[in-house]
Parts: sequence; structure tokens; C-alpha cells
Amino acid sequence: MHTVWKGSISFGLVNIPVKLHAATENKDIKLRQLHKECNTPISYKKVCEGCEKEVTEEDIVKAYEYSKNKFVILDAEELENLRKENDDKAVEIIDFVKLEEIDPIYFEKTYFLSPDATGSKAYALLRRTLEESGKIGVAKIIIRSKEQLAVVRVYKDALVMETIHFPDEVRSVGDVPNIPDVDTVVQKELDTALMLVEQLTTVFDPSKYTDEYRTALMQLIEDKKAGSTVSVNEKRPLPDNVTDLMSALQASLEKTKKPAPRKRTTRTKKNA
Repeated sequence: MHTVWKGSISFGLVNIPVKLHAATENKDIKLRQLHKECNTPISYKKVCEGCEKEVTEEDIVKAYEYSKNKFVILDAEELENLRKENDDKAVEIIDFVKLEEIDPIYFEKTYFLSPDATGSKAYALLRRTLEESGKIGVAKIIIRSKEQLAVVRVYKDALVMETIHFPDEVRSVGDVPNIPDVDTVVQKELDTALMLVEQLTTVFDPSKYTDEYRTALMQLIEDKKAGSTVSVNEKRPLPDNVTDLMSALQASLEKTKKPAPRKRTTRTKKNA
């Protein structure tokens, strides 16, 4: 597995060198956009709206818009220093809680934790401690320059880290429109609904659930591959004005350069 982060986790005086690996993968089928006229892939350019010209990474700085069209510019060195200050900190488990105390709305992304070369014993100790206590650890971690709240728990034989949202990142339920505030449920309807739930209740088996749309889309793609396919023009044609300019420059060079004897000999051989 690809390592996305390397560092250590500690609880109390126990320090565990670990590596972080993404536990899930996005299997969405990515479709490219082609120009209908010539089947050339569409690309996206970064353009300055003020100068009306394309810009490169070297031309771009990062800034925070604190009010409409008013920015505070943050240079790369300041951001890098800030990142290093936080990266130097070990990931410390600050609390232990029960998993059921955290609503699923807080959970964001799951990572597998693997022990580094010298961390196997401490890794096994934390795993056993969490299993015996029935608790999970709450910690903070810096991933890709962003501080994350996270929990550490046991999944089968491995430790996993789940990044979770900070409380101010979860929107208030009070902002959700049209939620009924009066319970108008009829008892007969409720009894019928409860009976339906009981009939559909089973043991959760994730293998029985599949992405039917992705399967159908892949089948469509395979069917079309077996039939007719479209040739893609990877080389983007130059705009007319650029082509004309290049032609004019080339013609000017041909007109002004002095004949080279060697090239005349070469042309003579080719014509022979």
C-alpha cells in the first residue's frame, strides 16, 4: 500500500512509529471530455481575468479573501514554516471514548495504520488495550498541511485511524429547511412501518451490496469497445492565428537564409 503519512502515535509514555495508508479507494469511472468536432481531449487552463492571459504555477500566490475582493496574501515560506511547526509534533491520543458516543456524521475518511520497523510491540499493545477496554482513542494529526481531529480504533487485526470533522464543520440541524416540528404520525401507519422494518432486518453483509450503475456503465463501455471506437487526437491543433504566424516566420527564414552547399547536394541525391 502507498504510504500517505509517516510519523508516530503516542498515548501516555508509549510511542508507536507508524505509517498511514488509505483504507478505501474511489472506484468511480472517470470519463474524459472530447471536442465533438475533432475528438481532441479538452484541457483546462488557469487564466487571469484581469490580464486575460494564461498563468503558470510560478505566477500564482495563495491568498485569503476576508471580504469581497479584499485579500491577505500568504507567501509560500510563511505557509511552509507554519506546516513544519505542526508537523514536528507527535500525534498524541488525548482522550479515550466509546465509539457509540460519536455520531457517524462526524466521520470523514479511514486510514489503515501499520507499525514501522521498530513499532510492532507498541502497536500490538495499543491494539490489545483498545480491544480490552472497548474504547477508541481521540487524537489530532496533520495531513497535507491540514490539522485533523481523528480517532484510533481496532478493525479486525489492524489499527485504523478515522479522520473526523471538528464540531464547527458540522452544520446545524436548525438550518435544514422544512423539517416537521409536529409529530402527525398515525399509530396504524407506524405499526405497519415497524412490521416492514422487522421483515427487512438482517445481519449486515457488505458483500451483498454492489454499485449497479458502475457495473452497467462498464458493460456499456466494453460493448462499445467491441464495436466501433473513436480515435482520439492527442495533439491539440494550434489556433489559426498561431499557425499563420508560424507559417509566416518559417517562410521568412527560408527566404532570408543563404543556400548551404551541403543541403543542395542532399536535395540533388533525393531527386536523382
